[in-house]
Amino acid sequence: MYLLFDIGGTKMRIAVSKDGESFAEPNIVSTPQDFEEGILTFQEIAKELTKGEKIEAIAGGIAGPLDKEKTMLLNSPNIPGWIKKPLKGELEKVLAAPVSLENDAALVGLGEAVYGAGKGSRIAVYITVSTGVGGSRFVDGKIDTSAMGFEPGHQIINFDDKTMCPGCKRQGHLEGYVSGTAVELKYGKKPYEIKDLEIWDELAKLLAIGLNNTIVHWSPDVVVLGGSMIVREPGISLDRVQHHLLEVMTIFPKPPLLKKAGLQDVGGLYGALAFLKNQ
Repeated sequence: MYLLFDIGGTKMRIAVSKDGESFAEPNIVSTPQDFEEGILTFQEIAKELTKGEKIEAIAGGIAGPLDKEKTMLLNSPNIPGWIKKPLKGELEKVLAAPVSLENDAALVGLGEAVYGAGKGSRIAVYITVSTGVGGSRFVDGKIDTSAMGFEPGHQIINFDDKTMCPGCKRQGHLEGYVSGTAVELKYGKKPYEIKDLEIWDELAKLLAIGLNNTIVHWSPDVVVLGGSMIVREPGISLDRVQHHLLEVMTIFPKPPLLKKAGLQDVGGLYGALAFLKNQ
């Protein structure tokens, strides 16, 4: 039996896979802000799901960049209580099984690259636009190698503007313009409460600028877009992103395919499943 998890900034999802090919209905709870409470919650859910069966291996993601050894979270504006805490070590101790840890957006993207909207493409990019903005690059069904992970949400798209990234408090970052947190700060309401199509079109244009940078750096066959700002209604329209991308992209004859993520809220668990197979 295998245990899969996805620890996001707001929700924590945990599921079991008996065969390494599929997984059962996940248990979804709010992510505890306190690390020790989080480990205890994780342990209780795992005990409930496994019903005493031995866990062979555990894989999952957490929201934010990891240390080089992939043992702990290094930074996260949404779950600061988990920063620099021994997540891998604590899970291995309480669950008595090896743990493989990755960035949560990377695993959601891996799920989409292997099982979802990017399936069949050799080089895929996944960008999530939600509470924050994250993403990763995938080659031949695996997370591309990197020194410190991928953080496309923190690319600078306007150095002179004073708009601050809500996560890292630096100016001009893509996340500071199109993330749900940034939009709520700017307009004083939840994104789903915004009905003005001009606002959504402006967000599509800003996202297209960021995608242009990501595409010319990573040169993918397909870009999969996910997260609440994309998949919910109202949301950022892929058609409008495509329209603006055609205007801003000049170096390539045409942009890669843009697709909406298809694995709903369990993309990270599908990614953890694929990640286990790659170990």
